[in-house]
Amino acid sequence: MKRIVLTGFRGTGKTEIGRILAAQHRVVFLDTDSLIEQQTGRSIPDIFHEDGEERFRTIERDVIAGLPPADAVISTGGGAVVDPVNMAHLRRDSTVVLLTTDLDAIEQRIARSPRPPLTNLPLREEIAEMLDRRRQNYRASADLCVDTSGTTPATAAVIINDRIDKGVPTPSARKEGVAFFRGGRLAAPALRRLEEVLASPPSDPLTRLLGVAGYPALHSRGPRLFNALFAEYGINCHYTFFEDPVIGRIMDLARSLDVKGLSVTIPFKQDVMALVDEVDEAARNIGAVNTVVFACGSATGYNTDWLGVRKPLVSLKGSKAVLLGAGGVASAAAFALVDLDMDVTILNRTPEKAKELAARTGCRWAAWDTFDQIHPDLVVNATPLGMEPDTRSPLREEQVYPDLTVFDLVYTPPVTPLIEMALGRGCRTIQGTEMFIEQAKEQFWLFFGIDVPSETIRKYLS
Repeated sequence: MKRIVLTGFRGTGKTEIGRILAAQHRVVFLDTDSLIEQQTGRSIPDIFHEDGEERFRTIERDVIAGLPPADAVISTGGGAVVDPVNMAHLRRDSTVVLLTTDLDAIEQRIARSPRPPLTNLPLREEIAEMLDRRRQNYRASADLCVDTSGTTPATAAVIINDRIDKGVPTPSARKEGVAFFRGGRLAAPALRRLEEVLASPPSDPLTRLLGVAGYPALHSRGPRLFNALFAEYGINCHYTFFEDPVIGRIMDLARSLDVKGLSVTIPFKQDVMALVDEVDEAARNIGAVNTVVFACGSATGYNTDWLGVRKPLVSLKGSKAVLLGAGGVASAAAFALVDLDMDVTILNRTPEKAKELAARTGCRWAAWDTFDQIHPDLVVNATPLGMEPDTRSPLREEQVYPDLTVFDLVYTPPVTPLIEMALGRGCRTIQGTEMFIEQAKEQFWLFFGIDVPSETIRKYLS
């Protein structure tokens, strides 16, 4: 069997349930907190008191790195999921089960625990605070979620085994998924792979789907990248295209198939906000979602586009910038440029949309044909111009000049007409691939809690 890894806050039952599962599967049970105490010869409260939490986390990281690769049930400390290095080790060839429990039960179970406090708050407030801080990390850790509030450890073990044996999607949901993908434009090899994943009964019930949601979506390089990363990190998932003109149908299917996450692209980045249960603060301020994480029956919307725009432009902080476009990607770009203290003017073919976005982000706006009067240091193309089917450049050749930096957020093709024109005029250019790399890096962290080096992503896109 592959490893079963249990994550969750203190008091959720990881140790008791882990022992039961290990006995049922006839494998070793390992508790990372116990291993730390065995290896150091000290109790965890003593380590915290004498060396501090940072030293404890270093020891914990070393212990997790040394765990056996298979044939074990592993219980982790409550804060282990916060460290991306830990998650890279824990997720490899493993089924990660997040145990959750309501606040009252946790307080009752750990009230007499000798573990040191993590804050200066009273116990109940500390529990609430730490659960909130770690919520995204816990959800990223989860292949399966099991609420242990009203169950015995034995019952929780039964639930876990049932989901491991059968998977979460019902046979009817799997059938619906196959029909959806057969009705699309997927190439035969991609369709065959999905039919294997969605077979009923499935050959591997624990294989989870992720994908790019858009219309069109087949231009996306997401499947190539994410499936390579799954192989690199030993993650039992498959990434595909969710292409449909109605985002509601995609979201309904994603929920019924227990999809782990979606990358959301044109034209759904704004419409999908109404279809998730929670929206992250940055995404809410931007007014667009490009990432949906499904966990524990809930869908949370995030925006990683703005980070993908921001990182390549850090050296241009404080510059004068023109942003072309006023859609979902442009909203994220405006957020990033303002965060870098730039003087931003938004231009759009529909001036009303430019005006609306400028009002939301604190930028200027102007008519499209005023570009020549602004003379910016930087121009960011956040329109779809340059991507099939409209392969025109948003600017004319005479509008670009050698001291201009041109960042085209279109990444398919890598060298767009605008980038090619700017290169010919001696401009500094930033291809949309750079944005794709950085936002995909952030997406992978949101999906799995793992921090992938940018160069690893670049390797798989080259």
